[in-house]
Amino acid sequence: MNWISNYVRPRVDSLFSRRETPENLWSKCPECGTMLFHRELAEALNVCTNCGHHMNITPRERFNSLFDGGIFAQIDVPAPKVDPLGFRDQKRYPDRLKAAQKETGEKEAMLVALGEIGNAKVVVAAQNFSFMAGSMGMAVGNAIIAACERAVKEKCPLILFSAAGGARMQEGILSLMQMPRTTVAVQMLKEAKLPFIVVLTHPTTGGVTASYAMLGDVHIAEPNALICFAGPRVIEQTIREKLPEGFQRAEYLLDHGMLDRVTPRKEMRDELITIVRMLMGLPPAVKGALPPPGKMTGETPASGEAKA
Repeated sequence: MNWISNYVRPRVDSLFSRRETPENLWSKCPECGTMLFHRELAEALNVCTNCGHHMNITPRERFNSLFDGGIFAQIDVPAPKVDPLGFRDQKRYPDRLKAAQKETGEKEAMLVALGEIGNAKVVVAAQNFSFMAGSMGMAVGNAIIAACERAVKEKCPLILFSAAGGARMQEGILSLMQMPRTTVAVQMLKEAKLPFIVVLTHPTTGGVTASYAMLGDVHIAEPNALICFAGPRVIEQTIREKLPEGFQRAEYLLDHGMLDRVTPRKEMRDELITIVRMLMGLPPAVKGALPPPGKMTGETPASGEAKA
């Protein structure tokens, strides 16, 4: 037995060998390039602690950070017919749906939930940009209609977080029909004299901007969110002129009267509590009396798993 080869060398190698580190412990900010530890990023609600860049956040993470105690009831949404046009490009449409469902763990691009923020009942709908770029198809239209109907039933406000690349081309004209469908659904809230609050996140574009995303009573945006119908590059190529700095970003739209507020994600819950209580004629919230939101872990508390 060669003790140098069989004992000494393995011991030396174990002391100086590079330890393997899981790849998902760090995330790189796409704006400033800073490496962010996953726990630190989660506590900051997916906002870069160095430059303040707001990264994408899933609907469940947003619900956990928004609702009192992170407790909510998910509202069932009618499932539409899958692939009504038999669409195929590089992949079949059902295959794209299955890939998105596997990646996100969700059935579709929008989730709807019922709960309380600041002891005030609300219905909240949120789009998931990670699910086929949050594209608006029949399922998203069904989700918004279900959210509006539940808000009317509960006599409470509807808060909608938009994040989309536009209509879903795999559903053709059926996706475009969601624009008038959702407009009629929002009108139900108007007739019931219930507030409709829209929070526009990065990016909100295309047919989503041309319909329900700009029909709110109050429009709030996250910092530096791109909000438009056609993107800046398309406009520049069409008019052949250089666009102003920050064109179609949240701050530019606020300065030009298209938005009411631009609010950082960390302050969004308090802002929404104030607006909801004001519009519903409730007394101002006492901060010490408000239940804290749940931690952004991506997991819903047991009571949040209930279907409403």
